[in-house]
Amino acid sequence: MRHLRYIIVFALCSLLFVPSVARSQDANTLYASGEYQAAAEAYQAILDSATAINKDYAVVYYNLGNAQFKRGELAQSILAYERALRLDPTYDDAAHNLAFAQSRITDNITDTQAFFLSNWLKALRNATSQTVWQYIAIVAWIVVLVGIMLFLLGQTVWLRRTAFYTAMLCLVLTILAGCNAYSLHQRDTLRAEAIITQGIVNAKSAPDRSGTDLFTLHEGTKVVIKETLADWANIHVGNYQGWVRLSHLERI
Repeated sequence: MRHLRYIIVFALCSLLFVPSVARSQDANTLYASGEYQAAAEAYQAILDSATAINKDYAVVYYNLGNAQFKRGELAQSILAYERALRLDPTYDDAAHNLAFAQSRITDNITDTQAFFLSNWLKALRNATSQTVWQYIAIVAWIVVLVGIMLFLLGQTVWLRRTAFYTAMLCLVLTILAGCNAYSLHQRDTLRAEAIITQGIVNAKSAPDRSGTDLFTLHEGTKVVIKETLADWANIHVGNYQGWVRLSHLERI
């Protein structure tokens, strides 16, 4: 009787999953036939109807980005690729297509003050997901505790020395993994990173239309939102900072 109950639950879950798979196949068929507008709408419909967006939906965002790129929607394609990589940082195809799309951006703003170590640490943080970093931190902390125990109770110098250095190394790993997990949590919670979605945007010196134009951004440029005020956002990109309307960008 218990097995029958499990079978029924599994069958019901499968039935719930079938429509999503079928809709993905329909969207893929539209894309293959060159109907990119309809394909993009079909992929977006899948995302809109999802009760929870998880790693499994990275491929949907990736396909949506491909359809948008074929339509000439550069900003929307970059946004979709970025969201795919948020869900699955190891998605190489999405990373490759994102880099290709970004090469088409008119703006090429870089932060000349960025320290190479800072860029390396950021790349390391983005190498995997928040969940993986949390698991790494937990396992490393357990090794630290075991190492401390062996250091205190070990009967030989070799064992105590090995336990001590292993514990210290794993302590550093625990701190690093914990900081990366927290940083990714803050990134995904605050959603401070955004993509300029308008063709040409003038960043102002103040959150007002009468503010002085500081610099110009084009669609597809990735920015960081520092703060918001009414319908304005104070953004940072490269070595520049200014105010743009919230309607001119979309958070990743």
